Amino acid sequence: MSLPVVSSNEGARARRWDAVIVGSNIPALVLAARLGMAGQRVLIVEEEAARTGFSGLREPFYLAGARGGGILEHSLKELTLSLIDRRRIEDEEVSYQLVGDQLRADIGNKELTADELVAWGLCKPDLAHALVRNVHEASEVERKTMLATPLVRVGRRMSRARPGAEGSHRRGLPAEAARAEGGLARALAAQVRALSNLATATPGPEAQARLLGSPLLGGVGFDGGPPWLHEMLRRRVESVFGEFRTLSRKFRLVSVMNQPGVSVAGTSEIWAGRVLVVAAPATAVAGVLDAKDTPEFLKHPRTARRRVNVHLRVHRDVIPEGMAKRVILLPEDSTRSVDEGAEHVATLSIFEREGDPKRRDVVLRAMARDGVEPDALARELKERALTLMPFLHESIEEIEVKVPRWDDDHLLEDPLRGVCWPGEIDLRASAKLPVYLLDRAFVGGLGVEGDLLLGLRAGEVLRRELE
Repeated sequence: MSLPVVSSNEGARARRWDAVIVGSNIPALVLAARLGMAGQRVLIVEEEAARTGFSGLREPFYLAGARGGGILEHSLKELTLSLIDRRRIEDEEVSYQLVGDQLRADIGNKELTADELVAWGLCKPDLAHALVRNVHEASEVERKTMLATPLVRVGRRMSRARPGAEGSHRRGLPAEAARAEGGLARALAAQVRALSNLATATPGPEAQARLLGSPLLGGVGFDGGPPWLHEMLRRRVESVFGEFRTLSRKFRLVSVMNQPGVSVAGTSEIWAGRVLVVAAPATAVAGVLDAKDTPEFLKHPRTARRRVNVHLRVHRDVIPEGMAKRVILLPEDSTRSVDEGAEHVATLSIFEREGDPKRRDVVLRAMARDGVEPDALARELKERALTLMPFLHESIEEIEVKVPRWDDDHLLEDPLRGVCWPGEIDLRASAKLPVYLLDRAFVGGLGVEGDLLLGLRAGEVLRRELE
């Protein structure tokens, strides 16, 4: 099915860019910046609810270290972000804390992590040091592979995921992690769930090795309040031929004089491009289009789940001393199976407020589980926060969270037909028009590093398509 064709009269009034990108998540912003740096005029179409909400809701839970050839450092260099912005990114020894029943372990550099695993009774010293050493080595192999792989293609057959390696091989998850039991297995599974961007699927062993290994060099944070990563990328887009249009109503994907574009419902606005890229979740975009107008590439059934967000504003004094800025909350019931326990994992992030040193913004997130209403999960998250931190009632304010309909960073999907990293994926979504799908689920097992690389690699490919 091709896109609906608008009349010649309507097409003549269309505004035109080199690329129109539907969605404003991190992969979309990185892609837009790459195209803009090549001199292409780019339009990003975003949803009002995504743009006007608290900016911390769009931030990744965790960013791996920016130094030493990491994916973040590589991406920021490729995008030539300003030195002022890059100087605000600070190395942190503690990547995040694991908090559960009688557990408050700091995860960070290798020595710290090994000592914490032992101190909290998760494993013996020999196993702890072997685990940390081998996971780190496996993670470094994956980092180099990620930087060397093309990742995406146009017009070629898609590669299927390769089976992961188990045991102490160079690729995949080391035996100490793959065969972990008890509390250690739960702690590892909780980290994989918290750091990945998949709906229900479990990342492959190669992706798990990277997720578990990247925090062993420490994390990064930002000096002070916003702008943080998402807003920095947005500003970079605006500095290189990029524009934004914010929508609060429905739209159609259309064909405008043999070019793909976006038609805004109830207006005469049509935004067309030499290429059109759908970067928002396919499930969400299909949900806002009329059935008769939905293109075939959006009709494929996908498993999707949404992360529920709770936003609290608190006095800084009620945050316990020693609490990290990022916390992974393990389920209180340790009798659950490892997989079931991972389903109940939540994260907590603390953000500084610009011009308000006395208060902090706290964001809690958890995946909406089968049979659990989002409102009920939100209440559960708030209760977990109240248990974790000794809030006074007058010191906490719950801020309404706007949930986007389609430009939704927290609607996560599983990859189609098992096509995921490691491997390559075809960006082309239509054989008749230059329409592309930036399938975030393909790299969902790699978390935010996958987002960054997907945007970079797609930018390289589409730049060549536009030349």
